[in-house]
Amino acid sequence: MDTKAYIESGILELYVAGALSEKENEEVFNLMLQYPEILQEVLEIESAVLKLTASVSPKSNKNNILDAIKKELGFTSNTSKIIPITKPKYNWITYTGWAASIVLGVGLLYTVNQNKTLQSNVQIAETKQALLETQIANSKNSLEEANTLISVLRDDNITKITLAGQANFESTYAKVYWDKNAGRIFLDAQGLPEPPEGKVYQVWSLKLSPLTPTSLGTIDDFKTDENKIFEIKNANESEAFGITLEPAGGSETPTMEQLYTLGVV
Repeated sequence: MDTKAYIESGILELYVAGALSEKENEEVFNLMLQYPEILQEVLEIESAVLKLTASVSPKSNKNNILDAIKKELGFTSNTSKIIPITKPKYNWITYTGWAASIVLGVGLLYTVNQNKTLQSNVQIAETKQALLETQIANSKNSLEEANTLISVLRDDNITKITLAGQANFESTYAKVYWDKNAGRIFLDAQGLPEPPEGKVYQVWSLKLSPLTPTSLGTIDDFKTDENKIFEIKNANESEAFGITLEPAGGSETPTMEQLYTLGVV
């Protein structure tokens, strides 16, 4: 690509002035990434525009705009004539277009900035509202869960089973509150350590004669649950409950070497 000819075509000035289509803007942007000389040219043009913008306010008249352009082009003026001091880098038509864009763009930029500020405020308000609603919902759910647990603990019909530590895990413990009428248990697993990476606790309902384990599922959210109390469905005629450590996803049968706790009803 002839980058020199492309630079001299005037399209970069139009890019900086915002006068190109979206497709043309994308093409210029991609060329800036490919050719350092094009990127440098755009930076120099933007610098020139910034200088013009700083010297020309929305209330400036035509003479002020022309004076600013002449100064940037390297011209000085006196009462008799205009003497070129340095060779202008950009043509006069381009700078005139810039001046017009600046005057027209000042009001546009103000409107855009106001819209952005308004949109930002709306987004912040919506985010705060969503956060508040989430907090209220969480508080409501926590209150409902707390009331449910209190009612379970106070219900004489609830069967309480203590699960003691086994073998190498004697220091561990857990408790099961079995609500037979509702077909559920509440497992208090506060006495279990955090499972290692890639492992989960699996809860088992047991029949003792013959020994028949039935999985009640894995505790996948053990690490994230602060209270370590889990509601689990149990429609079995359980005679005991046990907890083993299993690979993520659970196992079809309990790994007896990883039996942490066990309790008989």
